[in-house]
Amino acid sequence: MNFHIVTLPGDGIGPDVTHEAVRVLQDIAEKFGHTFTFEAHRIGGNAIDATGSALPQETLDACLKADAVLLGAVGGPKWDDPRAKTRPEDGLLAIRKGLGLYANLRPVKPHPALAFASPLREEKIHGVDFIVVRELTGGLYFGEPKERRKANGHVSAVDTLEYHDYEIRRIVDLAFKLARPRKKKLASVDKANVLASSRLWREIATEMAADYPDVKLDHVLVDTAAMRLVTAPASFDVIVTENTFGDILTDEAAVLVGSMGLLPSASLGQGTIGLYEPIHGSAPDIAGKGIANPLGSILSAAMLLRHSLHLETEAVTIERAVERALTDGCRTADIARQGERVLNTTQMTDEVIKRVQ
Repeated sequence: MNFHIVTLPGDGIGPDVTHEAVRVLQDIAEKFGHTFTFEAHRIGGNAIDATGSALPQETLDACLKADAVLLGAVGGPKWDDPRAKTRPEDGLLAIRKGLGLYANLRPVKPHPALAFASPLREEKIHGVDFIVVRELTGGLYFGEPKERRKANGHVSAVDTLEYHDYEIRRIVDLAFKLARPRKKKLASVDKANVLASSRLWREIATEMAADYPDVKLDHVLVDTAAMRLVTAPASFDVIVTENTFGDILTDEAAVLVGSMGLLPSASLGQGTIGLYEPIHGSAPDIAGKGIANPLGSILSAAMLLRHSLHLETEAVTIERAVERALTDGCRTADIARQGERVLNTTQMTDEVIKRVQ
């Protein structure tokens, strides 16, 4: 099989971890007889510096022609001026919109060997294995108007939370489909006691449940969901929610595994092109030092193989190699206990590749 993959290393540790994920993909290609070609482009802060745009048209055009896109991270203090007209994160919003990526999938499954790293007691994270399905192209981040206003000597800011019925239907439908082969439990998270958009969300989710009688649907208020992620995370199987709630809850959920450097994500749409990235940020304080944890990016590459290239065996091969490496005690600084040998970014990838079978 021949596939073309666009890489968007981005800012901070993005280039560091993307490089390692590409190494693993190249190893997979060699062992399974595939040909993967890679083409790097700019996004985020480095794109602003080079072109003035967080997502140059050249980058978007290249992504539209690719079989899949692998992203590193964007942002950093250099571009944090709140008055700036263009911010690195604008590149993320634009590429999601440009590729029609309306669904973000974030699996959360702590590794038994890293139970010590979780801030929760080991018995709390036992059996935790869920996936968050976040709507990605609607809500507060995209609604209009979005502006500042001056009146009577005061400044106000306006963001618009808007959802159309079709946006809700397609994301909830995907979540129901994902729940079917799992534990057949779907938690739809909203704020229906306050927000009109959430009441529409709940109404549509309830209506759609009739098409999935084998899946148990629960409506959970977002504040309750936030508490349950800490007090009873194993009670979740599939969670579906809107853009802003999903952004916050997924970062909370990520802490359960002990390090944000461990978790992957996939952004999918109606087409075949998907965008895959580790959930961590750009961590500019350790950029270029070779100490970042590459596993989130490597596992994102596994999701790329599964969802965009439909290479399930190859995806599972990477995931099992990562599991073996962690079971065997391979550790980067963010997941190492005192006295344990600490591997750098390249060494951790080497250990994963050794276990690709």
